[in-house]
Amino acid sequence: MKSAVFYGKHDLRLEEYEMPVVGPEDVLIQVKACGVCGTDVHIYEGDKGAAEVTPPTILGHEFSGVVVRTGKAVSNCREGDRVCIDPNCYCGACEACRNGAAHFCKHMIGYGTTVNGGFAEYCAVNCRQVYRLGENTSFEQGAMAEPAACCLHGLDMCEIRPGHQVVVIGGGMIGLLMVQLAKLAGAARVALLEPVEGKREVAGRLGADLCIDPLHENVKDTLAAAGMNWINTVIECVGRPSTMEQAIEIAGNKAVVMMFGLTKPEDTIEIKPFQIFQKELVLKASYINPYTQKRALELIDSGRLDVSSMVSEVCGLDRLEDILSRPEIRAKGKYIISPEK
Repeated sequence: MKSAVFYGKHDLRLEEYEMPVVGPEDVLIQVKACGVCGTDVHIYEGDKGAAEVTPPTILGHEFSGVVVRTGKAVSNCREGDRVCIDPNCYCGACEACRNGAAHFCKHMIGYGTTVNGGFAEYCAVNCRQVYRLGENTSFEQGAMAEPAACCLHGLDMCEIRPGHQVVVIGGGMIGLLMVQLAKLAGAARVALLEPVEGKREVAGRLGADLCIDPLHENVKDTLAAAGMNWINTVIECVGRPSTMEQAIEIAGNKAVVMMFGLTKPEDTIEIKPFQIFQKELVLKASYINPYTQKRALELIDSGRLDVSSMVSEVCGLDRLEDILSRPEIRAKGKYIISPEK
């Protein structure tokens, strides 16, 4: 099968790869769409993502497709089903799993990280990880269920209440999802900080009440002028130390600061403990997507969550390395890979 195989830092090869072996509890999926995630970029750059990657590996953990074969023990889906997957498969038996924190599973299998994923024509996954797509959900939208599920887990931890004021930093795919989810959670006002004009425009269409260019506007003054004087939640979706420090700076009293963006493993931020004390801040981070995939799919299929407006292009496997290696391309929006192209 045609595949994009990761061999190490800056080494991605488009090549023919052996077809996956389908075990008794596995489902073989013909991949129709696979999103390019920031985690894929980190791995391509030689950094650690959410899990360890041992090359050679086929990356890609945000994918959907059609079931073309099922193992003899599979009963929850059948050939022809349109599906997406939750890429994180837990053992169910380790200490983390037995204590209600399965996403810290010591034996977790990660499709697209610890084992082969969706940047290929086919991928075999455990049937437990398969979710049917709704009638109104396209393959491209289905591939976006995984990032939406990650956002839902982070948003749950933010404890946004009706009437809250929320600031989202970063208008990429994740930030634009967070803007919408904050509104759905009842936030009265949601502001987005994003230097790219096109992304600010999309955010406005998706419900952001205020869009600020942090490079050319005074963020605090602009927020205050708009009546956002008590920021209950700040969600950082960039993954840079400077924007994480900014999140702490603009947070209001008793606010939750969600450090959602993925930094490089060695990055550090400078925190003033007195500032945390003085404003009684709660600093949080969110790790992957435990048990939120179904909720994400329901929001997508109902039309309540737009996962399409931020997609820049659907392209073939031959474009993947270009996308991973060039930030100016990724700045245009979300990219989806279709192995059929």
